[in-house]
Amino acid sequence: MKAIINGRAILADKSGKFFTQKDAHILFDTCVEKIFAGDIPSEILNLPEKNITDAKNKYVSPGFINIHAHGALGADTMDETKDALEIFAKAQSSMGVTSFLPTTMSYDIPRVQRAFNRIKKAMEKSSGAKILGANMEGPYISKTRAGAQDAKYIKQADFSDIENFTDVIKIITLAPETVTDDFFKKAEKSGIIFSIGHSDATYEEALDAIKSGKVSHITHLYNAMTPFHHRKPGIVGAAFDTEVTAEIIADNVHSLPTAQRLAYKMKGIEKIILITDSMRASCLGDGISELGGQKVTVKGNLATLENGAIAGSVAKMNDVIRIFKENTGIKLEEAIEAATKNPAKLLKMYDKIGSIETDKSADFAVFDDEFNIFTTVIDGEIV
Repeated sequence: MKAIINGRAILADKSGKFFTQKDAHILFDTCVEKIFAGDIPSEILNLPEKNITDAKNKYVSPGFINIHAHGALGADTMDETKDALEIFAKAQSSMGVTSFLPTTMSYDIPRVQRAFNRIKKAMEKSSGAKILGANMEGPYISKTRAGAQDAKYIKQADFSDIENFTDVIKIITLAPETVTDDFFKKAEKSGIIFSIGHSDATYEEALDAIKSGKVSHITHLYNAMTPFHHRKPGIVGAAFDTEVTAEIIADNVHSLPTAQRLAYKMKGIEKIILITDSMRASCLGDGISELGGQKVTVKGNLATLENGAIAGSVAKMNDVIRIFKENTGIKLEEAIEAATKNPAKLLKMYDKIGSIETDKSADFAVFDDEFNIFTTVIDGEIV
């Protein structure tokens, strides 16, 4: 048995809303056993000293869940090397992330399938953040809205491409205006979450895909999609006009502070999911990198392709939470919900992860008022 003591723990009340408990002490093994407030109880004081971590009044949050990230620290989901996902997972844990979905890019289908096989194997064991499955971004997207995806690999959605990987794939980003009803019919029992992204759909097309139940999520809201116009509301309008969940890359590059505030006001915190959409250049600083086989130049928080288009981000998860909180003026607890509870609910895993509650996984991020990460705990182990 282990414990974290003297923390400002971010917990869920009876209604599920997060609040901060001062002078909190958490007893855990692989799962949370008990949560105390006030004086440190004897069952913690009697533990070996090496099993006790003193938070020293820092925040103790549920571990962050990053459902959309391509890479970090020089590693990428599409790399065909045995240690890439391990490096990626360790980089995620340095950001307070305890669970994530390695995200594929638009490539030829055999290479994407090989990535799924590597992810499936890595789901069994990781020395960093837990790999919950795969996020498939492309190639079932629109060439008009390819963004940083390589348009030469974009193709028609075909269920035979993915039917052997439905136990691995958790989310697929697609352009609904290009996808046949036959694909959705074959995929409807797969349990996969379908998300609108890299799409040129009209408001009407997006609304139909949402109302019909084909899609329930929006990939990186605002980016690589039809924008809002007062006579052509586009995908952004459909996102605001329905109950779908929406991802936000809150790095002040992919969406500026005003756009982040508007998303919060239109969707409410319950429907916002913070992501990094990070690529291999994340954690490496300025320089030349790569995304989906394309050259990327990184300068500060901005990563661009050779044609000047914004590429994936270099953001860290603890930073996007901080930035979103600062830009919207919301409470810390709400910002944490958007990176823990909300993604866990989307993935239908909130009974296991996403909050600090008895019998849930002992996944914690310990950080200070500036969101600097001091300790990450995954399944009870400090990583």
